[in-house]
Amino acid sequence: MKSGGLDYTDSFNWVTQPSKIDKPVDVFYVHPTIFSGKDSTNMDVADKKLRAFAKGLTVAQAGVYSGSANLFAPFYRQQSGAVQDEFTARGGTDMFADPSFQLGARDVEAAFDYYLEHLNKDRPFIIAGHSQGTMTLINLMRKRFDDPALQKRLVAAYLIGYSVTTHDLEQYPWMKRAMGADDTGVIITYNTEGPDAKGSPVLLEGAIAINPVNWKNDSTLATRQEHAGAVFFNDATGELIEKIDHFADAHVDPEKGVLVITNMKQPESPKIDLEHLGRFPAGVYHKFDYAFWFNNLKENVATRIQAYLAQHGGQ
Repeated sequence: MKSGGLDYTDSFNWVTQPSKIDKPVDVFYVHPTIFSGKDSTNMDVADKKLRAFAKGLTVAQAGVYSGSANLFAPFYRQQSGAVQDEFTARGGTDMFADPSFQLGARDVEAAFDYYLEHLNKDRPFIIAGHSQGTMTLINLMRKRFDDPALQKRLVAAYLIGYSVTTHDLEQYPWMKRAMGADDTGVIITYNTEGPDAKGSPVLLEGAIAINPVNWKNDSTLATRQEHAGAVFFNDATGELIEKIDHFADAHVDPEKGVLVITNMKQPESPKIDLEHLGRFPAGVYHKFDYAFWFNNLKENVATRIQAYLAQHGGQ
C-alpha cells in the first residue's frame, strides 16, 4: 500500500518488523520527532542519520513493549520540529490541521492499513508512540477507531508525550481514558513536568493524565518506593546509559492535566542532562517521558496484555 510515494510493502519503509511472531499480541509503535529541518519539507526517510536515530529511539522507547508484544514500527515523512515551533510561535493551536503534519499522519495511517491487512493476522494489538508519533496515533484513533472490530482487538493505546483532551473523549466516545492498571481498550497518556514548569507546547487545554507508577488519575502521590526504575538511553543510538531504581515521586495535577515529577535522584552519568531540555522550557521533561517511567511502563504493558487475554479467552 502506498501513501504518496511511501510503499509499505517495501521493508525499507519500516524501522522494524519482527523476524518471527512469537507473542500473542502486537504493538504498532510510531517514533517521535527526529527531523529538525528549517523549511516546510518533510523528513526524507532515506536519510541514513535519521534512519539510525529512529532505530535508536525504537530501542529506547519501544523496549517498553517489545518484551511482551511483536514490534512493528514504520518510518513516516514526519513534520520538522522547527516547523512545529514556528506554527506555535505564530499562535497556531491545532497542530493536526497543519498540512505538513497531515502528510506524515497519512503515512502512518497507510502503514497501519498495510499492517492490519498483511502482517497482523487478526491478533490483538497495542498502538503506542511519543510526541509527534503520538499525534499521528491520536489522528488515527479519531478517524478509524469508531470501528467496533478495531476496538475489540485494541489492548491499549499508549499515547504518551502529547495531549489527549477531555474534548477528544467527548467528541470521539471510542477514545476512553484508562482508569487503573489493568483496564483494556483504553488510552494511557501523560506529559511529564516539574512542579514549576510552564509553557509546554505539547500540553493543551483540557489535557488528561494518568500516573504510570500508581495508575491513578487523581493527585494521589506515588512515592519513590513504588517507582520500579528509570532507564536512560542514548536516544540516537539505543545505547543504555544508566538504570536508577526508585527514581522519583510522582503525582497527577488534574487541573493542569499533567504528570508532576518530584524528589528525583541525581543520575551518576554526565550523559544524562536534566536541565538543558532542547526545544522545551525548564522543567518540561518531554524527552524523558519514557525514560523516567520505563520499568513501570514495561510492567504495565505485561499486565494489560494478561488482562486482555484473560477477558478474551487467551485469544
